[in-house]
Amino acid sequence: MKKAAPVLVLSTFALLLGSIGSSASAQKLIPVKLQLKWFPQAQFAGFFVAKEKGFFKDEGLDVTLLPIGDQSPISTVQAGAADFGTTWITDLLVARQQGLPMVHIAQIFQKSGYTLVSLKSSNLNSPKDFKGKKIGVWPSGNEYPAVALLKKFGYTSSLEASVANPDVQAVTYPFDPSIVFPDKVDLVSAMTYNEVDQIIGLGFPQSKLKIFKLSDSGINLLEDLMFTSEKVLADKNFAGSGMSGKEVAAKLVRASIKGWDYAVKNQAEAVKIVLPVCGNTCKGSGSRSDATGHQTWQMTEVAKLYNAGSTMKGKAGLLDPKAYSESVKLLRGLGILKADPSSGAVDYSIWEMATGKKVK
Repeated sequence: MKKAAPVLVLSTFALLLGSIGSSASAQKLIPVKLQLKWFPQAQFAGFFVAKEKGFFKDEGLDVTLLPIGDQSPISTVQAGAADFGTTWITDLLVARQQGLPMVHIAQIFQKSGYTLVSLKSSNLNSPKDFKGKKIGVWPSGNEYPAVALLKKFGYTSSLEASVANPDVQAVTYPFDPSIVFPDKVDLVSAMTYNEVDQIIGLGFPQSKLKIFKLSDSGINLLEDLMFTSEKVLADKNFAGSGMSGKEVAAKLVRASIKGWDYAVKNQAEAVKIVLPVCGNTCKGSGSRSDATGHQTWQMTEVAKLYNAGSTMKGKAGLLDPKAYSESVKLLRGLGILKADPSSGAVDYSIWEMATGKKVK
């Protein structure tokens, strides 16, 4: 019995050391702020899954997912209020043109989900019929795909300050289609995974809608990419972690891709993970005003945008260089970009570090 005491003491001490070790390990997690482009919803399911399943933690990261609404995530990252963000490729390239040194590090969605929606009764059969019409668009850089479509078909719009009598009148509205559609506009901007379902919920069944997918007209400007600033990537000691900004970026991308892969393969579970963290944006509109139903629709649709392009070639998260070149060429031709972006606009080395694969 007397010999048992030291063993008990040693066992207790070992448990104490284990507890201290676990605590120290937890303290070593690197704090990272990731700015989402909108409010929490299934559009960002892969990131919420990565957090819930511990994929970020496995990489040594303590990731905070920040909602933003209709503001620009680029502004948040530029100001240093977030380390990384998600946005659309046109936003990022226009920001660089304006002197904001943002860098593309991973491409989550491989296909554009941007559409313009009208009532079939409006008799609009193609973009060639848009002249003289009113189109509802979103602010803060989200109007660029619609601008690109109009320019491609030779239309001027009220978004161009120098145009006195535009062919198309753009009506800026704050993302809720019920504010303008169908009484104030002939067409309204709508993402396949969000506003299309909201419009259906407003009492317009899909059979009565004409949905113009911009990608069908050659406007496949990719959305929902991951980016950061040149400052973050140049940091040799990110948040005092002893790791460089590039190393942290690679860890974030690796865990995010793992989260997206899981979410797309386990959609019902992903929706359950999203529901507790999203607020009013969880719900659709009118008859579709049901959080579970709307988020299930959303998860189904974003999975289609993820499972395309590079993802289907075993390279999830990769910005296909050819797709990137085509986007730049399109934006140059439309005058949205005045020159080719510098080589620093995309850092492929982050994706290669994250995946262990080569771009080509």
